[in-house]
Formats: sequence, structure tokens, C-alpha cells
Amino acid sequence: MFDWLNQNWLSISVPLLVFLAAYVVGLWARRIAYKAFNRWAARGRWEGSHLVVQTTRTPFLHWFLILGTYIAIHVSVLDPSGKILADKVLATLFIISLTWVAASLSEKLLRLYVGKVERLQPSSALIVNIARIAIAVVGVLILLDVWGAPTTPIILLLAVGILVAALAFRDVIPNFFSGFQLVQGEQVRVGDFIKLESGEEGYITDVTWRNTQIRGLDGNLILVPNSRLVQTTVINYGRPLKKATEPFRFYARLHLKELTGLKAGNLTQLVDILKEAPDSVIYYHTHHFLEEHQYLTPEPANDFALWVSDELGDEVLGEKLASIDTFDFPTIGALRTRIVGVIEDHLSKKPDGRKAMEGRELHFVRSISAILPTPYVAHDLREFVEVLRKVSIDSLYYHIFEARLRLQKGVNDFSIWIEDCLGDKDLADKLAYLDPYNYTLESLRSTIIQLVEKRIK
Repeated sequence: MFDWLNQNWLSISVPLLVFLAAYVVGLWARRIAYKAFNRWAARGRWEGSHLVVQTTRTPFLHWFLILGTYIAIHVSVLDPSGKILADKVLATLFIISLTWVAASLSEKLLRLYVGKVERLQPSSALIVNIARIAIAVVGVLILLDVWGAPTTPIILLLAVGILVAALAFRDVIPNFFSGFQLVQGEQVRVGDFIKLESGEEGYITDVTWRNTQIRGLDGNLILVPNSRLVQTTVINYGRPLKKATEPFRFYARLHLKELTGLKAGNLTQLVDILKEAPDSVIYYHTHHFLEEHQYLTPEPANDFALWVSDELGDEVLGEKLASIDTFDFPTIGALRTRIVGVIEDHLSKKPDGRKAMEGRELHFVRSISAILPTPYVAHDLREFVEVLRKVSIDSLYYHIFEARLRLQKGVNDFSIWIEDCLGDKDLADKLAYLDPYNYTLESLRSTIIQLVEKRIK
């Protein structure tokens, strides 16, 4: 063993010294190169410089070790066939390392810059994957060429594979290119509120390589193929408006009637019952016409005015009761006090002497409301308008009339939400000052929508 080392020490030491020299030169070159690179990056303030250093610092030294090994092998006494094989192995290691560095660095840089381009954000994962695949394919082709494998058949095989994939995914490819067209052309963006020709509407939450995801006003997720979105008519309302601190949830009201067993045959009995009757009784007899005959405007007279005029024949008092403006009273209690006051004032001047005919007494009915949630929620004024177009008049009635009087809020739900959760006191006041009793429910809906849309514009 020692004899062999004595005879071949030069053949061993020279390649070893060359390898060590390459390692030392690699360390020195890396230090010099990265110092110069960092100075250049600092002057240009390139934010991707740390990614380059982070990704290439270790492989840079590996490449010098591969270079040192290559030189060491060629100055050694290894036979030519062994050197050729070693060259191929070293070339393979270098190509694998370089391919990995290129793929890793491209991924990091793409994520850095694609994340800053808003219109490319939905396709960031797709762009990164395409870059990875392209770099990997190039690396494999170079490796095959190094080992002498014919690349032409492989390229043809790849082409055939791409063709087969295109046929297999013929429904996916149009969606992919349509999605790319949507993103690049900025026709729609994440966060836009859109309405399709077929009626679907909502906020775009994502544009993927296959479909566009839309969050409907009822909270459901709608998936629309990108190719369909490109081909159909789309109304793009743009970016969302100011978000409310709390969303507005729409409710509907189911109205039920219940006889109380109370009845009045003259004004004295009417006053006595009005003083003691529950608020739900007063509410029913002053508001049920609004729903049952909501197409009439101005609102029909309350039941008390109609009964006094028709059954007692006292048209003067009937006119006084009919002239009471319900909108002037913030609560049922205040409205009750006003009605009782008008009748008592009339009785003080003209004592009650009239009675209703038997069977024509005023039977008191109590209003029972069942409040039902709807699937609709509004987070801003645009959503509010779109939902308001859809909800039933029962929902509109509940939020306008019941909220104000029966629930004793003093103002409608819409005004409260717009002022408290959106901070728009001007619009809230405009809705609060609307006298809903001068509109049909449908015309009231249209008026509110017009006021809100004017504010949006």
C-alpha cells in the first residue's frame, strides 16, 4: 500500500490540489461576486436581490466544486473512457443544480412581482406552475442531449402529448384563455360587482384558470365558466362602496289577525276601549289598509274614521279622525293619545247620542306579526339597492312601518343602518323624512332606490 502511494503520490496529489484550489477560489469568488452584486443592488434598490443571494449562495460554491472535480479528473491519469463518463456525470449534476436554481429563483421572483400586479394576482399560481414546467422540460432535454439520447422523438412525443391533452381538456382550454383575457384586459377584477345577462349577480371573489367565482347577495358562491363570462353580456358596476360596520339583514313580516272580543257601539265605548286596548289593536286599525290595499295613495282613512262616518253618521268627527297624519307620531302610544283626544274633544262639545245599528258595531282586531329572516344581506349601498329590488313588499313594510311605530324606533330601519353603520347622515335623513303614507309600497320602494342610487353616483 505504502509502496503504491510512494510511486503514485504525484498522480494523486495534483488532482487533489486542483480540487482544493477550486474550492478556495470558489469561496473567494463568491465573496467578491456577492459583495459587488449587493453594492449594485443597493444602488438600484432592487428588492429581488435578497432572493437571488438566498437562492444561489450555496449552489454557487457547488458549481466551483464541480468545476474543480472536472479539472482534477482531466489532469489525472484516469483512462479516456473514464474521463468521458465522469464528464457526463458532472454535467448532469451541474444541469440538475442549475435547473433547480432557475426554477426556485423564477418562482420567488414571479411571486414577488405578480403579487404587485393586481390584475395578475388571480393567476399567480398558474403563472408560477407554467414557469416551473417550462424550466424542467428544458433541463430534461439538455440532460438527454448530454447522454446522447435522441431528443427529436421526445420532442415529437411531447407535441403529441400536448395535442392529446388539448383534446382531453378541450372544455378547459377555452376557459383558461378566457380567464387570461379577462385578467389581462381588466374587463373584470376581484372585488367588482357584476350582473350577468342571465340574472346572476354579486361580487367577484376570484378568477381562476377555469372559472370566475362570484359571491351572490344571498351569500351563495356562484361559479361561472370563464368562456361563458367572455361571451355573455356583463354589467360591471365596479368596485364595492364603503363597507358597513355591520351588514343589513332583511326580514319579512307574516301578518295574522285575531279577534279580541271587544266591540264598540258608540263613541263613549270607543274611547274607553281605545284607552285600554293593546298597541297591536291600535296598530291594526290604523295600518292594515296599507298592506291590504297598498296600491291606493294617499293611504285610506283609519278604521275609526270610517266607522264613525259610515256607521254613526258623524262625518265631522270622521273627517277629523281621517285628517290625523300617522307620520307625525313616533310611537303607537302617541298616536293613541291623539285619537282619544280628538274623540273626547268632540264629545265635550257634542255629547254622544248616536249608536251603531245592531251588528254594525266596531269589532276590535289585534295584529300578530311573525318575523321571518330572508337570505338577503347588504354590506354596502350597492348591495342594498340590488336586494331592495328583490325583497317582497312584506319585507319593505316591516322595515319601514313596523320598525318605526310598532317597534318604537321612531325612524325606519334603513335610515338607522345607513347613519349608524355607513356614517351617511345626509342620506339617512332623506329616507327618514320620506312620508311613507303618501306612497304605495311599490312607489315607496322605487323612491328609496332612486335616492340611494343618486348617492352612489
